[in-house]
Order: sequence, then C-alpha cells, then structure tokens
Amino acid sequence: MNRLDTAALPLAGLQLIEASAGTGKTHAITTLYLRLLLETPREVRDILVVTFTRAATDELRARIRRRLVEARMLLSDPAQLATLADGALQQVLQRQLDADGGAAARVKLARMIAGIDEAAIH
Repeated sequence: MNRLDTAALPLAGLQLIEASAGTGKTHAITTLYLRLLLETPREVRDILVVTFTRAATDELRARIRRRLVEARMLLSDPAQLATLADGALQQVLQRQLDADGGAAARVKLARMIAGIDEAAIH
C-alpha cells in the first residue's frame, strides 16, 4: 500500500484515492483543495468536491474553510510554520513563502475564503 503524499500528488490528470474509514481522507481532500487554489489558477467555483451524505458535505465544507483560514494565518506568521505538525501543509505553504513571501497566496486565500459559499461541495 502506498502512502498518499498530498504535497506532491500531481494536480493535473485523473487521480484515484481509495481509503477506508478513519484514514484521513477528509484531511487529504482539504490539503489537495488548498493546493488547487494556490498552485493553479483555479478559483473555488472551479473545483467540485463530492461526498456521500449531507452530514459529510457539511463537515467537508467547514473543514475546507478552516484549512483556508489556517493557511492564510500561517502565511501571515511564517514563524508558526516551523512548529507545524502537518508536514504536507508545511511543504505546501513553504513553497508559497519561497515564491514571493506568501503575498500572492494571502491575497488569493482572502478572496477564496470570502467566496467559499460559491464552492461546489456536495
């Protein structure tokens, strides 16, 4: 079994992720969603996320929003990034900091957080 590396998974093409309950699928989806926003020209309205129940949909929407808010906060205070336990998130955000100090990512994240109600999460 291969371990899913959400910081390195290709964002182009078709990817299939299969996992049992309790293996961190929602966490992985939130990181991939963040990467799609930060590492491609996509906006929240361009990304479709589908799950199986209304409760799971509500949970996923809330967790994606929290991930975007967390990322923006960490990009605003890079010292906290070094203490982050989530290695994938750390890598994703470090790439943004290395590119331009995270300035463009912070602006885009603010816009995406404001528009999260337009997200296609069903």
